[in-house]
Amino acid sequence: MAGVQSIERAFAVLRALAVGGHGVTELADKVELPKSTVARILAALETEGAVAQDESGGEYRLGDGLTDLAGGVQPGRNLAATARPHLIELAKIHGETAGISVADGRNVYYLDHVHLDNDVQVRDWTGEYAPMHLVPSGLVFLANMSDVEVDSFLTEPLIATTATSVTKPQELRDRLPQFRSAGYVWILEEFIEGINSVATAIVDSSGETVAALHIHGPAYRFPDPDRTHDIGLSLIEAASNLAAQLDD
Repeated sequence: MAGVQSIERAFAVLRALAVGGHGVTELADKVELPKSTVARILAALETEGAVAQDESGGEYRLGDGLTDLAGGVQPGRNLAATARPHLIELAKIHGETAGISVADGRNVYYLDHVHLDNDVQVRDWTGEYAPMHLVPSGLVFLANMSDVEVDSFLTEPLIATTATSVTKPQELRDRLPQFRSAGYVWILEEFIEGINSVATAIVDSSGETVAALHIHGPAYRFPDPDRTHDIGLSLIEAASNLAAQLDD
């Protein structure tokens, strides 16, 4: 399955499977691809152990050979699938979209999102990238880097996407100790106008930041100014519980 388009299609199929077992026809409808294309993708993924069938002709499910996309979880464990119950719980508690992401170079890659059926929806970034310095998930990774790594990151130009984007290296560097102390990071319309977000790190038993959990929502309703700290603590608790599962 070489090529960016093929990889994107494979991820789409895996995301659909993460919420339950499905047959080829149902998966094709969910990902809006021809049945023949989905069948070829499934055959390739099955060869790699990423998907499996309990019986010939039966529904597909995520396979035991699917390795964690973050590279920091034990082989055979799927980070997105393990995180999904925690995302569902966070979305229910706070009434906004909850997601998980991993670091990829100077960006974060969004593995999965869970959102409620609110009247006003925000864009689903699952399967997409965002600049690390503009989103709280990325700042979580930066806050847990060494000074040398942070200095290296800040040597390259930092793009802006809104009027409030922080692009001055020293200003960004000065924020990191505060993030480390609080344990969570709030970003107010620094990446997308009208969207606020908060994130925290998922840290394994070795102390490595393997992923980040976040919650985001429309700025006019999220967050409640009186609950910013409580939301951050709730996120930290969910990340701690998820990390414990990953270390089992």
